[in-house]
Amino acid sequence: MARRLSYSARYKHPAEKVYQALSQQNYWEALMEGFRELTPISSVEEFAKSDEGIRVVLQQTITRDMLPPVAQTVMLKDMLITRTETYGLLDAQSRTTGSYSASIPAGPGSLTGEQELFPTETGCTIRKTTEVKVYIPFVNAKLEQLMLVNLVDLFRGEAEFTSTWVQDNIA
Repeated sequence: MARRLSYSARYKHPAEKVYQALSQQNYWEALMEGFRELTPISSVEEFAKSDEGIRVVLQQTITRDMLPPVAQTVMLKDMLITRTETYGLLDAQSRTTGSYSASIPAGPGSLTGEQELFPTETGCTIRKTTEVKVYIPFVNAKLEQLMLVNLVDLFRGEAEFTSTWVQDNIA
Protein backbone atom coordinates (compact mmCIF):
# COMPACT_ATOMS: atom_id res chain seq x y z
CA MET A 1 0.00 0.00 0.00
CA ALA A 2 1.48 3.36 -1.03
CA ARG A 3 1.77 6.31 1.33
CA ARG A 4 1.27 9.91 0.34
CA LEU A 5 2.63 13.22 1.53
CA SER A 6 1.73 16.79 0.67
CA TYR A 7 4.31 19.46 1.52
CA SER A 8 4.18 23.19 0.85
CA ALA A 9 7.24 25.43 0.87
CA ARG A 10 6.25 29.08 1.25
CA TYR A 11 8.52 31.85 0.04
CA LYS A 12 8.46 35.60 0.58
CA HIS A 13 9.83 35.95 -2.97
CA PRO A 14 7.61 36.29 -6.07
CA ALA A 15 7.08 33.16 -8.15
CA GLU A 16 9.05 34.69 -11.03
CA LYS A 17 12.17 35.01 -8.88
CA VAL A 18 11.94 31.46 -7.50
CA TYR A 19 11.41 30.17 -11.04
CA GLN A 20 14.40 32.22 -12.21
CA ALA A 21 16.52 30.43 -9.60
CA LEU A 22 15.21 27.00 -10.61
CA SER A 23 16.05 27.78 -14.23
CA GLN A 24 19.77 28.32 -13.53
CA GLN A 25 22.23 25.44 -13.45
CA ASN A 26 24.38 27.23 -10.87
CA TYR A 27 21.42 27.10 -8.43
CA TRP A 28 21.32 23.30 -8.73
CA GLU A 29 25.12 23.05 -8.51
CA ALA A 30 25.06 25.11 -5.29
CA LEU A 31 22.26 22.91 -3.91
CA MET A 32 24.30 19.77 -4.57
CA GLU A 33 27.37 21.41 -3.02
CA GLY A 34 25.31 21.88 0.15
CA PHE A 35 24.26 18.22 0.08
CA ARG A 36 27.90 17.13 0.06
CA GLU A 37 28.03 17.82 3.80
CA LEU A 38 25.61 14.91 4.27
CA THR A 39 26.28 12.82 1.17
CA PRO A 40 29.83 13.43 -0.11
CA ILE A 41 28.95 12.10 -3.57
CA SER A 42 26.30 14.52 -4.88
CA SER A 43 26.11 15.93 -8.39
CA VAL A 44 24.02 17.50 -11.13
CA GLU A 45 24.03 14.85 -13.86
CA GLU A 46 21.89 16.73 -16.34
CA PHE A 47 20.39 20.21 -16.66
CA ALA A 48 18.22 21.46 -19.51
CA LYS A 49 16.21 24.64 -19.98
CA SER A 50 14.09 24.71 -23.11
CA ASP A 51 10.88 26.03 -24.66
CA GLU A 52 9.08 23.41 -22.58
CA GLY A 53 10.57 24.31 -19.21
CA ILE A 54 13.25 22.91 -16.91
CA ARG A 55 14.56 19.37 -16.47
CA VAL A 56 17.28 18.43 -13.99
CA VAL A 57 18.74 15.08 -12.96
CA LEU A 58 20.52 14.90 -9.61
CA GLN A 59 22.49 12.02 -8.08
CA GLN A 60 23.39 11.37 -4.47
CA THR A 61 25.08 8.40 -2.88
CA ILE A 62 24.28 7.44 0.69
CA THR A 63 26.75 4.91 2.01
CA ARG A 64 25.20 1.80 3.53
CA ASP A 65 26.62 2.59 6.97
CA MET A 66 24.70 5.92 6.95
CA LEU A 67 21.36 4.15 6.45
CA PRO A 68 19.05 3.38 9.38
CA PRO A 69 19.19 -0.26 10.52
CA VAL A 70 15.80 -1.15 8.98
CA ALA A 71 17.02 0.16 5.60
CA GLN A 72 20.31 -1.75 5.91
CA THR A 73 18.33 -4.99 6.06
CA VAL A 74 17.17 -4.49 2.46
CA MET A 75 20.01 -2.39 1.00
CA LEU A 76 23.14 -4.51 0.84
CA LYS A 77 25.20 -1.84 -0.95
CA ASP A 78 25.51 1.94 -0.94
CA MET A 79 22.30 3.64 -2.05
CA LEU A 80 22.61 5.62 -5.30
CA ILE A 81 19.62 7.93 -5.63
CA THR A 82 18.84 9.45 -9.01
CA ARG A 83 16.27 12.22 -8.78
CA THR A 84 14.64 13.82 -11.81
CA GLU A 85 12.70 17.09 -11.52
CA THR A 86 10.74 19.00 -14.14
CA TYR A 87 8.97 22.34 -14.23
CA GLY A 88 6.97 23.66 -17.17
CA LEU A 89 7.17 27.26 -18.30
CA LEU A 90 5.58 29.95 -16.15
CA ASP A 91 2.16 30.88 -17.50
CA ALA A 92 0.59 34.36 -17.54
CA GLN A 93 -0.50 33.93 -13.90
CA SER A 94 3.06 33.02 -12.82
CA ARG A 95 2.12 29.38 -12.25
CA THR A 96 3.76 26.18 -13.40
CA THR A 97 3.52 22.49 -12.69
CA GLY A 98 6.02 19.69 -12.92
CA SER A 99 6.98 16.31 -11.61
CA TYR A 100 9.73 14.55 -9.73
CA SER A 101 10.82 11.01 -9.15
CA ALA A 102 13.61 9.20 -7.39
CA SER A 103 15.02 5.85 -8.36
CA ILE A 104 17.46 3.53 -6.64
CA PRO A 105 18.99 0.64 -8.61
CA ALA A 106 17.85 -2.60 -6.98
CA GLY A 107 15.91 -0.40 -4.59
CA PRO A 108 12.96 -1.72 -2.64
CA GLY A 109 10.37 0.76 -3.91
CA SER A 110 9.44 3.88 -5.80
CA LEU A 111 9.00 7.58 -5.18
CA THR A 112 7.06 9.85 -7.53
CA GLY A 113 5.40 13.19 -7.20
CA GLU A 114 3.90 16.28 -8.72
CA GLN A 115 4.85 19.85 -7.92
CA GLU A 116 3.24 23.20 -8.48
CA LEU A 117 4.70 26.70 -8.18
CA PHE A 118 2.11 29.44 -7.73
CA PRO A 119 1.93 33.03 -6.45
CA THR A 120 0.43 33.95 -3.09
CA GLU A 121 -0.38 37.26 -1.41
CA THR A 122 2.95 37.18 0.44
CA GLY A 123 5.19 35.66 -2.26
CA CYS A 124 4.78 32.17 -3.66
CA THR A 125 4.48 28.50 -2.75
CA ILE A 126 5.85 25.28 -4.16
CA ARG A 127 3.48 22.44 -3.29
CA LYS A 128 4.82 18.90 -3.63
CA THR A 129 2.54 15.86 -3.57
CA THR A 130 4.49 12.63 -3.15
CA GLU A 131 3.70 8.93 -3.30
CA VAL A 132 6.11 6.32 -1.93
CA LYS A 133 5.72 2.59 -2.24
CA VAL A 134 7.94 -0.15 -0.86
CA TYR A 135 7.51 -3.65 -2.30
CA ILE A 136 8.92 -5.71 0.58
CA PRO A 137 6.38 -7.41 2.85
CA PHE A 138 6.64 -6.89 6.62
CA VAL A 139 8.98 -3.87 6.43
CA ASN A 140 7.16 -1.87 3.75
CA ALA A 141 5.18 0.29 6.20
CA LYS A 142 8.26 1.13 8.28
CA LEU A 143 10.36 1.97 5.21
CA GLU A 144 7.60 4.05 3.61
CA GLN A 145 7.18 6.04 6.82
CA LEU A 146 10.96 6.50 7.09
CA MET A 147 11.08 7.76 3.51
CA LEU A 148 8.31 10.29 4.16
CA VAL A 149 9.96 11.61 7.33
CA ASN A 150 13.25 12.04 5.46
CA LEU A 151 11.45 13.72 2.55
CA VAL A 152 9.97 16.34 4.87
CA ASP A 153 13.48 17.08 6.16
CA LEU A 154 14.79 17.22 2.57
CA PHE A 155 12.00 19.51 1.34
CA ARG A 156 12.41 21.79 4.37
CA GLY A 157 16.16 22.05 3.84
CA GLU A 158 15.75 22.70 0.12
CA ALA A 159 13.16 25.42 0.83
CA GLU A 160 15.52 27.18 3.26
CA PHE A 161 18.36 26.91 0.75
CA THR A 162 16.18 28.23 -2.10
CA SER A 163 14.96 31.20 -0.08
CA THR A 164 18.50 32.20 0.83
CA TRP A 165 19.81 31.57 -2.70
CA VAL A 166 17.09 33.75 -4.27
CA GLN A 167 17.77 36.50 -1.74
CA ASP A 168 21.51 36.41 -2.42
CA ASN A 169 21.53 35.82 -6.19
CA ILE A 170 18.39 37.14 -7.87
CA ALA A 171 18.04 40.91 -8.25
